[in-house]
This record gives sequence, C-alpha cells and structure tokens, in this order.
Amino acid sequence: MSAVAEQLRQARQAQGLTVHQVADYTKIRTDHIEALDEGNYDVFSAQIYIRGFVRSYARLLKLDEPQILALLDAELSHTKKFAAMPPLTDRPHTIVDTLTLLLSKINWQKSLIALGVIAVLGIGAGIYFGWRHYQTSDPLAGLTPGIYQSPNSGGETLPLPASSPRH
Repeated sequence: MSAVAEQLRQARQAQGLTVHQVADYTKIRTDHIEALDEGNYDVFSAQIYIRGFVRSYARLLKLDEPQILALLDAELSHTKKFAAMPPLTDRPHTIVDTLTLLLSKINWQKSLIALGVIAVLGIGAGIYFGWRHYQTSDPLAGLTPGIYQSPNSGGETLPLPASSPRH
C-alpha cells in the first residue's frame, strides 16, 4: 500500500471522518476518496487530478501538504502511467514555439516605454549630427569654375573691355 494513502486513511480514521463526510467537505467524489485511501491511482486520468485531490484531502485533515505532495510525487514517479508528464501535443517543439513562449513572457507596457525612449534618443541624435554636418559644410565646395553663358548668346563669351592707355 502507498505511504500517502496510508497517511490519509489513518488521519481520516483518527479524526472519525467517513468517506462520505470527506467527500462532502472536499467536493471530491466518494469513489475518488476511496481510490486515494487505497493508493489506486490508476482510477485517475491525469496526475494533476491526483495532486489536487491529495492536496485538498490533506488540507482537510490538517496534514503537512508539502511533505505529502513530495511523497506523492516520489510514488507517482515509480508508476508507469504517471512517471513523466505527458506532452501536450504529439509534434516536437520548433523554434517558433520557443520564440512564442519567450515573447509571451515580455512585459509589453515596459517594453513599449523603453522603445519610445530609445526612438526619441535616436531621432534627437540624428537631428544633432545632421545639424552639425550642415553647419560645418561649405556650400560652394563642390562647384568648379565655369564660363557664363547667356541663354540668348548661344554659348559665346562676353567681350573683354577694351584696354585703355594708362597715364
């Protein structure tokens, strides 16, 4: 017999409670209470039900819940049906599953505030460096010397003034 089942049954009997009274107090079916008293965990479809029922049962009987649950975990690890937690799906985890899990853990309110601050700082830095570059650049730096061409002259050059004799 299971040690957890033995402790639960003995504590129930020591307090003078019947299976039906425990079922009324905990809202657990009587057949499940009897299965817990006998250590027959195969009645349950999942380990989560066993843990929840044992927790409620131990709380009613005022037993040490963490100790009972640790003992229950040790017992369940030796059973074939409940040795490992069953996977939720048949397909293996992909990188998308991992990324989705990581993104679900992000506090988006704080993240959006941080991204807003970074964006404001980036825009401010861009404006500052753009203004500095504009102030230090020579607007005539890229121009080359050329000949003035009037739109009416057809590309001719202006006549040079006549040299006058100097006195």
